[in-house]
Amino acid sequence: MKLHSVRVHPSSENLPREDQLAWKIAEVAADPVAVTPEVTEMVINRLIDNASVATASLTRGPAIAARAQAEDHPYEPGSTVFGIAGRFGPEWAAWANGVAVRELDYHDTFLAAEYSHPGDNIPPILAVAQQAGCTGADLVRGIATGYEIQVDLVKAISLHAHKIDHVAHLGPSAAAGIGTMLRLSPEVIFQSIGQALHTTTATRQSRKGEISTWKAYAPAFAGKMAIEAVDRAMRGQTSPTPIYEGEDGVIAWLLDGVDAHYEVPLPEAGEAKRGILDTYTKEHSAEYQAQAWIDVARKLHNEYPDLAADTIASVVIHTSHHTHFVIGSGANDPQKYDPTASRETLDHSIPYIFTVALQDGEWHHERSYAPERAGRPDTVALWNRVTTTEDAEWTRRYHSNDPAEKAFGGRVVITRTDGTSIVDQIAVADAHPLGARPFVREHYIAKFRALAAGILDAVEIERFLELVQRLPELTANELGGLTVTAKPGLLGAGPKGLF
Repeated sequence: MKLHSVRVHPSSENLPREDQLAWKIAEVAADPVAVTPEVTEMVINRLIDNASVATASLTRGPAIAARAQAEDHPYEPGSTVFGIAGRFGPEWAAWANGVAVRELDYHDTFLAAEYSHPGDNIPPILAVAQQAGCTGADLVRGIATGYEIQVDLVKAISLHAHKIDHVAHLGPSAAAGIGTMLRLSPEVIFQSIGQALHTTTATRQSRKGEISTWKAYAPAFAGKMAIEAVDRAMRGQTSPTPIYEGEDGVIAWLLDGVDAHYEVPLPEAGEAKRGILDTYTKEHSAEYQAQAWIDVARKLHNEYPDLAADTIASVVIHTSHHTHFVIGSGANDPQKYDPTASRETLDHSIPYIFTVALQDGEWHHERSYAPERAGRPDTVALWNRVTTTEDAEWTRRYHSNDPAEKAFGGRVVITRTDGTSIVDQIAVADAHPLGARPFVREHYIAKFRALAAGILDAVEIERFLELVQRLPELTANELGGLTVTAKPGLLGAGPKGLF
């Protein structure tokens, strides 16, 4: 990897194109380096993972509405949409599939200077692959680039520190991945990256307070914009330049300002793109920082069966700055303690999640969020006794660049009403590569089968699993099968809008 120095340049300096971050990303995307076998295997895992969570979302409101929009844009050759037959405009297929993948907050993650869900790259890249007649091997190359660029940007440039939503890294990474897959020139990829970034910067209000259904749509919008940006760039259209370093650019006005300096790691020419191997998926349907806390809560449930709301005086979770201030009590969001809050809000509330996992000894993507579950009196009582606090050591480990030290958990202190305490800690989730039960292919397959049960016929489940595991050898015609069709009669017509 090579570190690239990135700072703001006044217009008078006329920063050469080859020195701009967007160009350097484009060069990485255009590098025809081979994909390693372990990266190929992980790409397959993440395609299975995305299909799992998208399938589980098919009957949920945001996915229904997005799918209905796609259905109003039929197109040939077009791209597939999860749940239904037919072909649709690739940007609208990416939109519908992106919403379905993101809706349950249940797919992969990478956390560093910024937060991300790199699997959000897959819907737009797959949609373009189907539209453009790419092979499975082409798709693998594109997804490997999408993950690499997003991981590299996330390692170096914080967006949330300036209340910019993390999908601002997704537009450029998806555009780069599409460029790799289509074997576009650095010039075309460069222009598409600039447009994709320019159109996908938005505030983090979508993840604050009463979190709305837009949380699922935000990455789908970025993917849709990336496809449109690539289309315009292929037609010879240009982008704002320099998009990152300009005196009126993203860094100067949306991020660290004119004195900013970043060191962005990118693969050197001929170096394999391995970023996907740094990412990790979720065993539970909740914000990633909640994963480890669900695991320790269910562990404590089993070890202390006598624990009950009326025997607990307080629960204090000592954790990282991010966990405390974004999904903990440090956010100062009263909605995080509201039994009538939306599902999107509850899955960003560590006090709620820890309480339910401690009481139930499990976490379920539907039952654990049900209104009757959130409103149970003993749950509400205990929930209001759970707080978080920042611990400097856990913050340091959260930001560590050493994979063996990087942590997303912390220490919990449960004080009983009799004055005794229970103390436990966890560094990473059980499913993390360094966790108690790291996710491997069999776990991804089990997750897909579990989430698809009742939504897909058994033959459809097995058809998809057989096909996706042959990904590198799939022909262009076979690539259209990387979707699923729901049981007959399960999915009704969606709501009507303008189209």
